[in-house]
Amino acid sequence: QVQLVESGGGLVLPGGSLRLSCVASGSIFGLDTMGWYRQAPGKERELVASVTRGSSVHYVDSVKGRFTISRDNAKKTVYLQMDSLKPGDTAVYYCNAVVLSRYNYWGPGTQVTVSS
Repeated sequence: QVQLVESGGGLVLPGGSLRLSCVASGSIFGLDTMGWYRQAPGKERELVASVTRGSSVHYVDSVKGRFTISRDNAKKTVYLQMDSLKPGDTAVYYCNAVVLSRYNYWGPGTQVTVSS
């Protein structure tokens, strides 16, 4: 079993920055891809960014050039640096981890609100 805990969400002005963190604990042998998803009210959950164990990254087009995902394998932590935030980035952000290439785990989510 894997537990994920996110932190770093909050309220920020348009153009501002936030850094999300997600720490994995528990039976984390075989921790593979880690990523961040988000879900806005009335919308489906979407993948924002992901990073493999070997640090290959993927971003959804809407955040390219503004968000940066990274991970620290020793600390079992994945980060999402979010810059130039827009109101459209407002959502609950969820951390995701894949273990042994087949098991998906989710964090409880952290709210990010971009508003003036």
